[in-house]
Amino acid sequence: MAIRKIVEMGTDDILRKHARRVDKFDKRLAVLLDDMADTMYEADGVGLAAPQVGILKRCVVIDVGEGLIELVNPEILWAEGEVVDVEGCLSVPGRRCTVARPEKVRVHAQDRKGRHIEVEGDGLLARCLCHELDHLDGILYVDKMIEDVTDKLEEEEQEGDGEA
Repeated sequence: MAIRKIVEMGTDDILRKHARRVDKFDKRLAVLLDDMADTMYEADGVGLAAPQVGILKRCVVIDVGEGLIELVNPEILWAEGEVVDVEGCLSVPGRRCTVARPEKVRVHAQDRKGRHIEVEGDGLLARCLCHELDHLDGILYVDKMIEDVTDKLEEEEQEGDGEA
């Protein structure tokens, strides 16, 4: 397993391309998924899509604190509700924005062996599922930004640092 370099916005147009469907469920795919998980954990992220490590395959890994989820060829089956909250992205370091996302989603995908699975999530998991699946279609969260809150969050953190 290896830590891969995370592609940053503005450095490579791969983040704006549509990822290709995975047809081979082999050792190469397993290595990619393992490397993606290691890279996500090393970067203190909660999700990572293959294009973020320079691979145009429809694969994502997610861990919002409930254990690792690996999704190959994921598709959102349904979504309901809407929540506006702050997001960040490993490919857009140092920036945070508010984005509207569904409150709850169900995703159909395949696992690393090609078996069909469904994942349902709400709250942070729903947000993360939508965010990572957007990456597979060349969409970044800043494309859906309501408000850039980077400076506001930094000011709040600095104010908090001075208090005893």
